[in-house]
Amino acid sequence: MPRALARLLWRALAVLCIVLAVIGVVLPVLPTVPFLLVAAWAAGNGWPALETWLLNHPRFGPGIRRWRESGAVPRRAKWLATVMMACSAVLLMLTPAPPAVRIAVTAVMAAVAIWLWRRPEV
Repeated sequence: MPRALARLLWRALAVLCIVLAVIGVVLPVLPTVPFLLVAAWAAGNGWPALETWLLNHPRFGPGIRRWRESGAVPRRAKWLATVMMACSAVLLMLTPAPPAVRIAVTAVMAAVAIWLWRRPEV
């Protein structure tokens, strides 16, 4: 793959993730931080100036740097994510979705919660 095309794809991924993160600020069902982490990673591969801007951002920069340094997640974020996943699982159980879908999605959220609580804290 030509270098210019690769750089363009990395930049497109970074921009897409930032757009999704911004939407996630408004919509509580869409997480913001994971998209910012991916955006910083993609920017590091194809847009160093954007990566620097994200790392130095007063609101999101410290979290991105903590994640890169030690994979740390603040306890408050763990609680918030766990509560939101639990609420989502309860709401999902109340929908007419097929039982297999309800069970599978709830199991994935439980696995994510377990993984999340095993991450180091700030």
